[in-house]
Amino acid sequence: MKQPLLGLTIAELQEITLQLGMPKFTAKQIAEWIYGKHARSIDEMTNISKKYREMLNDSYTIGCSEPVEAMRSIDGTVKFLFQTLEGNFIETVYIPDGDRATLCVSCQVGCKMNCLFCQTGKQGFAAQLTTTDILNQIYSVEKWDTLTNVVYMGQGEPFDNLDNVMKSLEILTADYGWAWSPKRITVSTVGLKKNLRRYLDESECHLAVSLHSPIHEQRLQLMPAEKQFAIADIVALLKEYDWSHQRRITFEYILFGGINDTPLHSKELAKLLKGLDCRVNLIRWHKIPGVELNEVEESQMINFRDYLNNHGITCTIRASRGQDIYAACGLLSTKKQMENK
Repeated sequence: MKQPLLGLTIAELQEITLQLGMPKFTAKQIAEWIYGKHARSIDEMTNISKKYREMLNDSYTIGCSEPVEAMRSIDGTVKFLFQTLEGNFIETVYIPDGDRATLCVSCQVGCKMNCLFCQTGKQGFAAQLTTTDILNQIYSVEKWDTLTNVVYMGQGEPFDNLDNVMKSLEILTADYGWAWSPKRITVSTVGLKKNLRRYLDESECHLAVSLHSPIHEQRLQLMPAEKQFAIADIVALLKEYDWSHQRRITFEYILFGGINDTPLHSKELAKLLKGLDCRVNLIRWHKIPGVELNEVEESQMINFRDYLNNHGITCTIRASRGQDIYAACGLLSTKKQMENK
């Protein structure tokens, strides 16, 4: 099987060209063709000699692959099904919004975290995505050239596949890669503490933390990860860092009617986050089969938002997108993957 070039850093490309006896600058040319010019075949790299292109073709391929299918929502959201290098299936969501276009990418096939409210968690965990698999979602999605933002909020826990996630972030932001500003990228996590610290030390991209309850016992019921990664410990770690500059932190909070939407919860949440330069993003609960949780009244969501804003915590309500095609928050689950089990 040929090795994909998409997903390789400049250092890795230099190793390949050195092994093949090519000039050192060839690695930069390959990177420019892939990340700069969006080449879909080695034969397109016309400023590399035919001899060297043939050598590359013998053992390497770009590694990009088109989506298997696409589902379109009435609100313009598009959900894409991709097949990975290993033959698994994942979902990716394109969300247009005026002059913005956000791509929600996956980082694992399924997920180990098993959050009560998440359809992906019900699927279980099957495999890690390679850096090629992660970047191919951006590389091969239609309208890729209109993207303004990428969020790692699709299937899987990014910090449970941190090496490949960090490598993809390097390529997205490096001068030899896509050269995106880190401000255009947000990575979400339930809060794997050790890898969270590494991410904060090595990346300037934004961070989103899945919170969903400020009360330990209740968050544990909703999110088993709370047992090892208590939200109080995560917030304490985050308070060690400076959030007043380029990087932003957001806490994602799904509201469940009669569960985590009470005045007590808004009060405890404000207390937990006091002194941290952050924002809270309130999200509507979208029902999934077999889970007895209730949707929240709109008035209750507004009251919750207003309480936090009035107590010094910036809070917004996220618009729900793509619910009719099961592309909204917490609904991603690859039927095709389940059929292949």
